[in-house]
Amino acid sequence: MSYSNIRLAIEGPLARVTLTRGDKLNPLDWSTVKELKAAVAEIEAATAVRYVILTGEGRAFSAGGDLDGYLRLYREPAEFQAFLDDFYAMLIGIEQAKAIWIAAVNGVCVAGGIELLLACDMALAGASAKIGDGHLNFGQLPGAGGSQRLPRTIGLLRAKHLMLTGDLLDAETCERWGLVTKVVPDADLIAVAEAWVAGLSTKSAVGLAGAKRLANMTLEVPYEEGLKAEIAFVHRYATTEPDATEGLLAFKEKRNPRFRKD
Repeated sequence: MSYSNIRLAIEGPLARVTLTRGDKLNPLDWSTVKELKAAVAEIEAATAVRYVILTGEGRAFSAGGDLDGYLRLYREPAEFQAFLDDFYAMLIGIEQAKAIWIAAVNGVCVAGGIELLLACDMALAGASAKIGDGHLNFGQLPGAGGSQRLPRTIGLLRAKHLMLTGDLLDAETCERWGLVTKVVPDADLIAVAEAWVAGLSTKSAVGLAGAKRLANMTLEVPYEEGLKAEIAFVHRYATTEPDATEGLLAFKEKRNPRFRKD
């Protein structure tokens, strides 16, 4: 697919997805959502890709939806539903992807932007980042999973505070609240994300995908069902996956593990 609002670059096991309408603060209008949905599918189809760095150009990760576009969509209920369905599918695609998605949050990240952030597996922020929900500042409600993912990420009271007040949090507060796990100087944002990828690349790709799936399962199934799923996965992994044995042998032999790359 040809992309106009984003840039997708695949470099071996690493894919880079960049929102490129920085002059408009990288709005998540329908065309951009469709491009992101297509990029998620393209990355998933590229079996060598294990990691994705997601960021925005300019002063924003994403300032959310396109208000003029929403005004039109609100008058066309069927089209608005199709837009919501595409947004849902794109974010679920990130959550369920085999690859590990890292949000590198630069600048403003609000409304649809925070919903995009919340679908990722790992997140760091530049020191100047400002993150919040913001929907109710303009009489809107989150429609891409924000009302469900935000409480699961930072707790119900803090989530309701962000949703009800529309406050934007500075990067340090976002780190304390658990919206991101690290704050770095703006100039170092992508380099640190790349360093995370370098660290992840020393791990078993099968193990990483399995850990992601098991962690996400806590949001999907009852506790006991999740425990049983963990047992089943670990049994299968340990008895059939060479990486499990290789990791133990490497520890025993005091060397770096040689995990398979396919």
